[in-house]
Amino acid sequence: MNTLSHDEALAVEKLREAMTSTETSLIVCNLDATRLERSLVFGLQVQGLAQQYKKPILFALNMIDEIARMSHHIDSESLSEVLGSPVIPISAKTRQGIENLKKTIKTITKLPNLYLPKHSVGDEKSIRKLARKVGNQFGIQPEISLRNQNALDHFLLHNSIGGIVFMVVMFLLFQSIFTWAAPLMDAVENGITSLASYISSYLGTGLIADFINDAVFSGIGSFLVFVPQIMVLTFVIGLLEDCGYLARAALICHRPLSYFGLSGRTFIPYLSGHACAIPAIMAARTIESPRKRLITMLTIPLLSCSARLPVYALLVSVFIPEVQYLNGIVSLQGITFFCLYLFGIMTALLVSFMLSRYTKIGKDNVDMPFILELPAYRLPHWKPLINRVMNSGKQFIYRAGPIIFLVSTIVWILGYFPLEPGGLENSYLSKIGHFIEPVFSPLGLDWRYGVAIISSFLAREVFVGTLGTLLGMDGADGDLVGLADKVRSEGMEIGTGIGLLLFYVVALQCVATVAMLRAETGSDKVTLSVVIGYGIFAYFLALLAHILI
Repeated sequence: MNTLSHDEALAVEKLREAMTSTETSLIVCNLDATRLERSLVFGLQVQGLAQQYKKPILFALNMIDEIARMSHHIDSESLSEVLGSPVIPISAKTRQGIENLKKTIKTITKLPNLYLPKHSVGDEKSIRKLARKVGNQFGIQPEISLRNQNALDHFLLHNSIGGIVFMVVMFLLFQSIFTWAAPLMDAVENGITSLASYISSYLGTGLIADFINDAVFSGIGSFLVFVPQIMVLTFVIGLLEDCGYLARAALICHRPLSYFGLSGRTFIPYLSGHACAIPAIMAARTIESPRKRLITMLTIPLLSCSARLPVYALLVSVFIPEVQYLNGIVSLQGITFFCLYLFGIMTALLVSFMLSRYTKIGKDNVDMPFILELPAYRLPHWKPLINRVMNSGKQFIYRAGPIIFLVSTIVWILGYFPLEPGGLENSYLSKIGHFIEPVFSPLGLDWRYGVAIISSFLAREVFVGTLGTLLGMDGADGDLVGLADKVRSEGMEIGTGIGLLLFYVVALQCVATVAMLRAETGSDKVTLSVVIGYGIFAYFLALLAHILI
């Protein structure tokens, strides 16, 4: 098996290890029924390994529902005889044939020696010849399967129209994060407010009441309202991926991205980075070129992930009026969101350009060709998509919730004690904040914002919870979801607010992302350089905005 990328080499290595393991009793190889010849090139190589290591192999012929939709039929029994191994037609989407697959697996594992590969597949040339013959005999003809795909590709991949469609799709993606998620956010906000009012009516006054109101609700409650935005973002990205457009977008982006020293495959990690930088950095493993893969990983933190959404939404709500256009379809706040995301993308591209042209990063690595297989256009399978959306919200809460609760509790304790006249101004938190205030005062920020920024290194979304706790104890009336009004009442200047937005666009305020970068690059020096470099750049942008705006 020839490999191009490190990821492919690792997959082949693990496959060989599984073949030699005594715990492996059966190999199940998935084939794409709509592209049988191409799938068999790999499948026959796996069958050859199974024959070499005396392991039974079963072919799962997936997407059989797509074959039926094209009015075609594949004789799986005859195909099994030709290949010398069992072939079970299935559809992972509709679950057609899954029960038969399970029964066949149980049968084979009981008598594995009866199901060893019967035919010798030969060398690579013989494999490709056999794959072509079998594909022509059993598979659907390419002109049939590609008829509709080519018609759509002619439009979506057009030199000029395709670029316009891409920009519209991206604009709608970012517009949906704020404008279309608003009703869900309002519902969550009203629910939290009602719950807080109900619980507060039974608590009375005292230490416990103050903790519940100021630490729990002002901290955790103020970030829950942003969960719908994460879910909407995941839904739109999943929709684009399932229908087959994401791969086209990567193809469209290859030429412009190559100018910045990147690959068309960089588009997918870049888009994933708008949900979370951690899986995006891992997704960069699919980029064949080690040099472009490294540059992609180093610039992913500049893309606005979902953890920044609470910070963006808070500050945008404070400084940008709720002006709507086209009967509410487009809003000024949504346009501002688009500009923030676009600024992050352009910054990432600019840094990529500088790294590829003027540094020695990855210079010793040999570039690999850009190879991309375009999937067929399909309607999304809604159940897995909805499950993915729900899981994104749950994971955000599970990942951020404990951290925010811990930070909010620590901030509340430091701000509540010692119990002396003057309250927050004489607390331990005030002393810590005033100590670090000289660092943030040039940006127009007082000690409370400094504390919130420092604490958000654990997770960017902690900024909202920490600030909610601080402002909630500073004479707030317990309005858990009115944080924007509290910030507005503090009289923050627009230049300071814009600077803070730019700071969070650029600064690497996430310890988990730092750890992932260290794991993937294997270099303390590179990781530390990224953290310090982006931090200094973010501070400079915030300072510049505060002075000029």
